[in-house]
Amino acid sequence: MGEQPIFSTRAHVFQIDPNTKKNWVPTSKHAVTVSYFYDSTRNVYRIISLDGSKAIINSTITPNMTFTKTSQKFGQWADSRANTVYGLGFSSEHHLSKFAEKFQEFKEAARLAKEKSQEKMELTSTPSQESAGGDLQSPLTPESINGTDDERTPDVTQNSEPRPEPTQNALPFSHSSAISKHWEAELATLKGNNAKLTAALLESTANVKQWKQQLAAYQEEAERLHKRVTELECVSSQANAVHTHKTELNQTIQELEETLKVKEEEIERLKQEIDSARELQEQRDSLTQKLQEVEIRNKDLEGQLSDLEQRLEKSQNEQEAFRNNLKTLLEILDGKIFELTELRDNLAKLLERS
Repeated sequence: MGEQPIFSTRAHVFQIDPNTKKNWVPTSKHAVTVSYFYDSTRNVYRIISLDGSKAIINSTITPNMTFTKTSQKFGQWADSRANTVYGLGFSSEHHLSKFAEKFQEFKEAARLAKEKSQEKMELTSTPSQESAGGDLQSPLTPESINGTDDERTPDVTQNSEPRPEPTQNALPFSHSSAISKHWEAELATLKGNNAKLTAALLESTANVKQWKQQLAAYQEEAERLHKRVTELECVSSQANAVHTHKTELNQTIQELEETLKVKEEEIERLKQEIDSARELQEQRDSLTQKLQEVEIRNKDLEGQLSDLEQRLEKSQNEQEAFRNNLKTLLEILDGKIFELTELRDNLAKLLERS
């Protein structure tokens, strides 16, 4: 085999969704080996990746290909022959940069190989001056020089000039005919390419209109998400107010507990004075009543504290749910931004090609 691997790395492989042309579809469940191969017999470079026995990448590098870094760890390129876009997710930015450098290097090598091949074809299709001179010196039959015997006979009877002279007039005609056929083939190729470019331009125009509509929809979605984020921020500020209120209640409870301790000490002192002074009976009853009121108030405060704790727990759960929703919305927003970036890159490529 003339094909040998010249550079290998590991990455997660993706392909663009053929239906939507927007979303990435993973073609490997885990990171696989992605290698550059060089085929010395055909003088071409290819990118090949296998997942088990299945080839998930088989892309021939051409001079018009471009490898684009869309993020710090992700890059992509379009393969018109396979009619798809490949994407690679690397474990680090260094691996991505190394792969991109190799892509540019082998792309340039493919361009040089193509130019050399075209030069050889031009040299093969265009006869050289030396071969033309050799034809002049070689003995040529009348049929190969000036047509049939019927066409050539009058010239021979009237003129006694040697036969090689008509050869000098026939060779430029043959050479110009070959050049004319060559340019006719080139013209046909250019017409075909022009038709393809026209079709691609029309398709690009239709895609641009569709992308504009999608962009408007994404902008509306982004505005809605922005409003949602604002609402979640308001809810978060309300949760902070509840937390502040809880702190104040805790301080109030501590103050009440301290007051309760003081009252209990006062009651104990009054109990000790009852034996010595019945005059303080009314005062003791009054303090007992106050103690009961404090106990009732304490129970009420305990009930309020339990209710506030439940409300706080519920508020924390709601806040956690809001945070999760916010993260989900932000991830969706990042995905939409990524898709918009991808659409912009694809549009830029189409504009550059057109």
